[in-house]
Amino acid sequence: MKTKRDYKKRLAVATLLPAYEETINQNIGRVFAQPVVLSEKMPEQVKALAPNIDLEGMRLDVWAQAFFGIAFQYGLAHALVDYPRVDAEQVRTKADEQASGARPYVTMLNPRQVIGWKSKTTGGKVVLTDLRIKEVVVVDGDDYGQTKVEQIRHILPGKVEIYRRKKSEGGEESWQIHEEWTTSRNDIPLVTLYTKRTGFMRGSPPLLNLALLNIKHWQSQSEQDNILHVARVPLLVVYGLENGQELTIGSSSATQFDNREQQGMEYIEHTGSAIGAGKTSLEDLENQMRQAGAKLLRPENTSTKSVEQTSEERMQEHSPLYTMANSLEDALDNILQIMAEWLGLKDGGNVDVRTELDVSEQSINAPAALAVQSLRQGGDIRRIDAVRALQSLKIIDPDAKPEEVIDELNNQDPTFTGNGNGNDQ
Repeated sequence: MKTKRDYKKRLAVATLLPAYEETINQNIGRVFAQPVVLSEKMPEQVKALAPNIDLEGMRLDVWAQAFFGIAFQYGLAHALVDYPRVDAEQVRTKADEQASGARPYVTMLNPRQVIGWKSKTTGGKVVLTDLRIKEVVVVDGDDYGQTKVEQIRHILPGKVEIYRRKKSEGGEESWQIHEEWTTSRNDIPLVTLYTKRTGFMRGSPPLLNLALLNIKHWQSQSEQDNILHVARVPLLVVYGLENGQELTIGSSSATQFDNREQQGMEYIEHTGSAIGAGKTSLEDLENQMRQAGAKLLRPENTSTKSVEQTSEERMQEHSPLYTMANSLEDALDNILQIMAEWLGLKDGGNVDVRTELDVSEQSINAPAALAVQSLRQGGDIRRIDAVRALQSLKIIDPDAKPEEVIDELNNQDPTFTGNGNGNDQ
């Protein structure tokens, strides 16, 4: 029977194969195959926010990777788009506001920070009406001292309240309002990214099955290591001794027996059969983890791939991971839109998340492009249809409006080519 001491020793040397962590990092790398690209029509005021999107020095593409990483772990992640509080007495005009350096920024929220919310359906859409966030702030003390203070941020349309624990005269602690202020927004500027949605403001880890298999592997690996430890140490067996007889065993001592047939000592070793079975079990678990991690790369309801196939598999269109990348793109667009509204702009533009699939499709499909050109020259398709076809081939910017592309082509400056002999057409 194992003692607590034995268990602690075994726990101290147990190692975890980081399959879950590495799978998340690999999938994040597949989504961010290239840096996030800002659209050409994004307002310059919004573009200027991208190098320091959170007022903590993080670029938009770096921040987006961390944001997606949290959503990948928990099934969802939140982003609160906020604006610094300004002194109404000193800031009276837009010029005063710009001179003060105030600008919108985004705060990343772990879903575990959200402790409560309320919502209602308006115009067929569920909207937040009340949000409570637990956060920890650092408060400066005397001299160089600092203290971490836990507080609750209560956000309502047009209003923010901060609650902190305070002691009453009787010494009991209770949550009391610390400060409050009004805002110019009539909504709660929260953007939620879902990677596996189970409901409004709710999600589930998309790789939960892989995480459970990883735990099982950790437990089995610990057992296997323990068996190896036992098997590597031979067991000394002594037989034929009288009750109470003592032996001195060591490299500098000798043992004498009167009858070698009835008395003696020897080492016995583990047969090792359990070690082989444990090794096979671990290999099976690792194969299951590879297959569980690769399921996000291919469309739903597709056949199970072999281990060799999953090790070389790449992101496919309509796969869960590609859908997550599209959701991330929409979330970033919504964040920039709210920032633009804080700045008094109508449109915040959009971003392009360059996934592994998008990058692999950047090579021009020459036969398809020539086919489109041939159909257009033959008058079999309209010019706008040709533009749309070239957009699908990523030869023309997919986010551009076909009508505007045609308008630019019609109004571009003429280009003269040839050698000047008058024979060029």
